Amino acid sequence: MKSDVEELMPRLLPVDCGEGTENLDLSGPPRNPQEYLRQVQLEASLCPDVVVAQIDPKKLKKKQTVNASVAGCLAAPVGFCPSLSWQQHQVSNFSDVRQSITKNRTHWSNHILDDNVQMPKLTDEEGWKRFCLGEKTYLGPSSSGLTEADQEPALDYSKVGFPPLLSIVSRFNQSLVLMLLDILISWFEEREFVPQLGRWLYALLACLEKPLLPEAHSSIRQLARRCAQLRSTMNSQEDENLPALNLLICLVARYFEQVDLADQPE
Repeated sequence: MKSDVEELMPRLLPVDCGEGTENLDLSGPPRNPQEYLRQVQLEASLCPDVVVAQIDPKKLKKKQTVNASVAGCLAAPVGFCPSLSWQQHQVSNFSDVRQSITKNRTHWSNHILDDNVQMPKLTDEEGWKRFCLGEKTYLGPSSSGLTEADQEPALDYSKVGFPPLLSIVSRFNQSLVLMLLDILISWFEEREFVPQLGRWLYALLACLEKPLLPEAHSSIRQLARRCAQLRSTMNSQEDENLPALNLLICLVARYFEQVDLADQPE
C-alpha cells in the first residue's frame, strides 16, 4: 500500500507496473529497464518513513564539542582606558602604515635578506616562534643555562628574535600572515606580554587584508580579549605594557570594526 506522502508526490518516473509486482524478485538482476524501475519503486515502498540510527556512545571521539566565545573584552580599570581622541589618532596612524606597506611591498620584497635571516619552513610552528620571539623569550630565561652576563649580545637575533622588518614581512602572503597571527596569539594566551610579541602582532595586523576571513575574525578577537584580561590585572597606570595593550585592543576594535570590543572612555 502506498503511503499518504507517496500519493501526494508527483511521479518523476512514471512506470506501468503491470501485473505480478507482488511476486517481483528483488534478489535477481533486472531483465529490462521497466523491471529495474519497478524494483526501485518496490524497494522504496518497503523502507520505513523514519529510521533511527543505532550509535554506540563508546565509539564516539572525545572532545568533539567546540565552544566559540563571542564575549566582549573586560572593561578597563578606572584610569586605564585611553581617550577616544587617542584611539582615533592610533587608527589614523595605523591606516597610514598599511597604505605605505601596500605601496612599497614590491620594493621591500626585492631586498636581499642578510645571510643570518633564515626563515623557517611554512609548517615549522616551533621554528616560527623562535624566529619571531627569540630563544630567550620562547624557551624562557633559564633554558640556556647561562647567566645574564654570559648571554650573547642583544644583536644576536637567534636569542632575541628577528624584528618584523619590512624586507621580511613584505614576503609574507596572507596564508602565512594568518598562520603567524594564530601561532603568536595562541602562545600569548598562556604567557605574559613581551615587547617582541607586540612588535610582531602590530606588523602582522598591518599586513592583514580586509575584508577579514572568518578565521581572522576569531584570532584578532581572541587577541583583544587576552590584552584586556592582562590589563585588568595591572596595578599601575605607569606599567610599561599598558600603551601596547591599549593599542592592540584599539586596532582590533576600531580599525577592524569589532566594535563590541572597543574601549569606551569614561
